Amino acid sequence: MIAQTLHLTLLRHGRSRADDEGVHEGRYDSPLTEVGRVQAQALAEYWRTHPPGFDLAFCSTLARAHETARIITDMLGVPLRPDDLWREWDNGPLAGLPRDEALHRFPLPAFRHDLDPFTIDGGESQAAIRARALLALERVWQTGVTNVLLVSHGGFLNSVLRELTGAGRGWFAFGDTGFATVELSRTSHTAVLTAVNLTPHLSIPVYSCRSSGYGLIAPRAV
Repeated sequence: MIAQTLHLTLLRHGRSRADDEGVHEGRYDSPLTEVGRVQAQALAEYWRTHPPGFDLAFCSTLARAHETARIITDMLGVPLRPDDLWREWDNGPLAGLPRDEALHRFPLPAFRHDLDPFTIDGGESQAAIRARALLALERVWQTGVTNVLLVSHGGFLNSVLRELTGAGRGWFAFGDTGFATVELSRTSHTAVLTAVNLTPHLSIPVYSCRSSGYGLIAPRAV
C-alpha cells in the first residue's frame, strides 16, 4: 500500500570549482572543490547518525550534484538514480563565462517573457524549465516510495519548489549542501514546505545563493 504522504528532501550540491572561479555555472559542468566534498561528507555523516529514512535518491547528472549525491548515498546505502531532468537551468552561452563578460556580451533585457530563451543566443525558457520541473516530480511520484532525496542545483530546485508551492516569482535560499523539506499529499493538492536551507552539518561558513536576471550568481558567506 502506498503511503498517503510523499516526503521530499531537496538538496543543493556542495561548493563547486565554478563558485571559486566566479563564473556562471548552469550547464557548465564544474566538479566539487575539496570544500564541497567535505561538506557532502559532513552531511552524509550527519544523516548516518540522524537517519532520515530515505527510500531512494535522484540526482542531476552534472558532476557537482552527482558527486554530492554519491558521497551521501554510498554512506547511507540508498539507491541512487542519476537523471538528466534534475540538471541545472540551461543558461546557453552564459555557462562558464565570467559574470562581467556575460553582462557585457549578453546584457539583461528590460523584459524577458517566460517563453523567451534564457539569452538572445539560446538556453531554456522559463516555460521549458517549469515543464521539466513537473516532469521530474512526476517521475519521483510514480516510484510510489515514501521518502526521497533529490540532489540538484539552486536554480532548478527553486523551480521545483515554485511548482509545488505556487510561489510564482518567489526565491528560496539554497546554500552549499543546504536542503529543504516538503511533505506532498497523495490525496489532495497539498504541499507543506517544512524547512528551507537547512545546514545542521556545517561548522564552516554557510553560503547563501542570490539571484540575478540570469539566475544564480556568486554565493556569499552569511
